[in-house]
Amino acid sequence: MTSLIIEKLLAKAKRTDLPNFVPGDTVRVHVRIKEGDKERSQAFEGVVISRSHGSQGSFTVRKISFGQGVERIFPDNSRVIDKVELVRSSKVRRAKLYYLRGLRGKAARLKDVDREHASAAAPKKRSS
Repeated sequence: MTSLIIEKLLAKAKRTDLPNFVPGDTVRVHVRIKEGDKERSQAFEGVVISRSHGSQGSFTVRKISFGQGVERIFPDNSRVIDKVELVRSSKVRRAKLYYLRGLRGKAARLKDVDREHASAAAPKKRSS
């Protein structure tokens, strides 16, 4: 009984304006920051290294700032997120990219892929 009520409340608060992105994609997350009585938007751009789904999903974005790795975990339905822009898509073979934490410079590069054309140009499986 109570789980049905909770699910209904979560469904009302669920965001539908987030783009479809996966680990390996580079995103720019516009975050609302309150300083005193003023409010402004600040961009946090980095690679999505993990994505958690479920009733309350989240995603982790990693960037290098002044030579130091910075990671931020954003809940999908967070009110501080103004918008999320998909900057670049990359081809990865894992769901969690935690190994990027140990890589620096050129070693941490990911192969770019064009998502719109990749799905259309993918070879079709033959049925025997």
